[in-house]
Amino acid sequence: MDASKPAKAVKDVVENATEKVAGFLTPDVPGSPGSAPATVEEPATPRDPLPPKKEQGAPATVTPTGAETGAPAASKGQQGAYLTTAQGARLRDTDHSLKAGERGPTLLQDHHLREKITHFDHERIPERVVHARGAGAHGVFEAYGTASAVTRAGFLKKGRKTDVFVRFSTVLGSRGSADTVRDTRGFATKFYTDEGTFDLVANNMPVFFIQDGIKFPDVIHAGKPHPDREIPQAQSAHDTFWDFVSLHTEAQHHTMWNMSDRGIPRSFRMMEGFGVHTFRLVNEAGETVLVKFHWKPKLGVHSLTWEEAQMLGGMDPDFHRRDLYDAIEAGAHPEWELGIQVFPDTPDQTFEGIDLLDPTKIVPEELAPVQPVGRMTLNRTPTNFFAEVEQVAFHVGHLPPGIDVTNDPLLQTRLFSYLDTQITRLGGPNFAQIPINRPHCPVNDMLRDGFHQHAVHSGVAPYRPNSLDGGNPFVAGDAENAFVDTPVEVARSRKVRANPVSFDDHFSQARLFWRSMSPVEKEHIIRAYTFELGKCYEQAIKERQLQCLANIDPVLCREVATGLGLPAPEPALPLADPAPSPALSQVGKEWPADGRIVGIVVDDGADLDGVRDLRRAVFAAGMVPLLIAPHGGMLADMPVQRTFATARSIEFDALLLAAAPAPAPDALPARDAKAGAGDSVAADPRVTLMIEECWRHAKAIGAWGAGAKPLAQSGIAGTPGVVSGDSATEVFTAVRRLMAAHRVWERSPPRWPDAPHGTSAVAEDAWRRVRGLLAEELVEHGSVRSR
Repeated sequence: MDASKPAKAVKDVVENATEKVAGFLTPDVPGSPGSAPATVEEPATPRDPLPPKKEQGAPATVTPTGAETGAPAASKGQQGAYLTTAQGARLRDTDHSLKAGERGPTLLQDHHLREKITHFDHERIPERVVHARGAGAHGVFEAYGTASAVTRAGFLKKGRKTDVFVRFSTVLGSRGSADTVRDTRGFATKFYTDEGTFDLVANNMPVFFIQDGIKFPDVIHAGKPHPDREIPQAQSAHDTFWDFVSLHTEAQHHTMWNMSDRGIPRSFRMMEGFGVHTFRLVNEAGETVLVKFHWKPKLGVHSLTWEEAQMLGGMDPDFHRRDLYDAIEAGAHPEWELGIQVFPDTPDQTFEGIDLLDPTKIVPEELAPVQPVGRMTLNRTPTNFFAEVEQVAFHVGHLPPGIDVTNDPLLQTRLFSYLDTQITRLGGPNFAQIPINRPHCPVNDMLRDGFHQHAVHSGVAPYRPNSLDGGNPFVAGDAENAFVDTPVEVARSRKVRANPVSFDDHFSQARLFWRSMSPVEKEHIIRAYTFELGKCYEQAIKERQLQCLANIDPVLCREVATGLGLPAPEPALPLADPAPSPALSQVGKEWPADGRIVGIVVDDGADLDGVRDLRRAVFAAGMVPLLIAPHGGMLADMPVQRTFATARSIEFDALLLAAAPAPAPDALPARDAKAGAGDSVAADPRVTLMIEECWRHAKAIGAWGAGAKPLAQSGIAGTPGVVSGDSATEVFTAVRRLMAAHRVWERSPPRWPDAPHGTSAVAEDAWRRVRGLLAEELVEHGSVRSR
């Protein structure tokens, strides 16, 4: 591709894509709710249920004991054209209860009413205590074979493909909370291996708040809403959380990650995943190594700005869930590489002085590189959210041969807790027989009866040894690849309630993380601490946490203290001097832009030929274009996806302008509050607001033709990441290049006195102008102007 000729470059991409996809014009924009278009009139001709949408998947059609049935996936769904009872009796009416006359009381004998209402009353199961808010998808994992030397796990052998189901989640919020809160994210993967299910129950942060699982109720109780008022929901910006972490200082490292941009990911597709704990791998020869698991996203690690996260919490609380499912529907299938950090399995279980059993510590990738062992692709959405995402049950003790646990005291508690939790949530011990949890290999466990037993067991001797069932089931040996609990030597010791001395360092790795951040990331961490501590009521808690920050870094402590109006304390212990780890920063790399959303502002007088070319180019680049116009419907032959009334900047990863639309008829503050963002008559004020927000959030912006006028009016023309050109394709080529870095960070200079600078005078002028326009917007919305 000739980068010196951007228009030709995009033309080549489009033509190549056209050749690959016969009849390619423009793919469908994702979001269609059903697998067939709806009709205006209610359908009256009986028909069988519609098939699933093309991007939907479902649990494998295996029996409760893991046998392949060969049945189509749809066989688990509803059958037939007619409404029936749960027992299959057809019904003539489900709109009226059985009454003693039209105006009489409802009769107890109405068995259909009682069945329908009783089932409705019990549709909800207890939500998870933690990780209640989640989304999931099906996919496949393909191994590279690079792990064969260190583990005999079959699913990691070269070329082996394994079905997976992944559930992403937040930790603190309820099922109804927003996706974009500042929180740790769960990243749990169920591998349906042919040697038994493997659950890699990971987070998007490599460390945890606590070192010993006995503290898990404490940290969750501290982070959850206050018990007297049940507020605040899904956030840590309150007294009980900061009271706990400022006293239990082993939490400071994880807290630093949470206050960083990692706490508000842009998308599930752009999150790293970490197994947190150290695991033990066993190879064919019985040799062992210790490892940490890492998921590396193909699209890189990317986050929301704090303002975007707050806006999305009101405008689209389902943002992450929608992003995941729309990307899969659009064919931008999310991908991650699974990697391992490998360490010798030494008696002290340390590496370079780092205790591998301490879940509050990382091993920097510069000391132990992450070695890729396979690739996971998510390519199917759930068919039924409850049956799959809500009922999926993970457990860190679901291990195949070749993978074993260590004595990490947090992991040891999880081995008990997960199993215990599933029995309560899913109504009994048979949760493994729920379709989404069924192993994809033979199961002969001799476990019988209990709530929700789906299997119909044969035989008369569910015990060992027996002769009445011919001795079945038999135990397996090494030749049959049986699971082996690694015979690790246990040191002679006393029973104690204590941690090793190596667990006592609570600040050096938090300092390592801070020193590894770029200036703009440090600025975000300062803002996050200042906001969260500013929401606390008790001054003593703020002062105590400031002492913890002083033990991490003086600049961090000073800037947060300034924001809180408190003095910055001196460190209470010597500061560590760790070398920064570049792998911890999200800034400075370039990544694919697959599945990103490009907003295109148009009106009836826009360069529609250029817009057509642009849409084709965006689709060909693996992204999704959304047309934003004064009205809905069509512009010539192109559908409008957003209007100025319904669009907001946070939906888009980049904004392109093909026009300078005059104020539309509905650009009235009384009808749309966004229309009060300014007093412009040259362009619709909602377009001006969109431009200002995209600029403020460091997104790439481009325009051609008349579209350049609003950029000049906003005062941002010529600033970093703002592109003007003669044609749509020329502008898109430049914007696409900018999108590879996720954001135009040059626009967001750090603000503390001795921070490095570098923002241009033009950008500083633009910042002043945007801040002034923001103040105008606050006035129009009835907010206080002085800030």
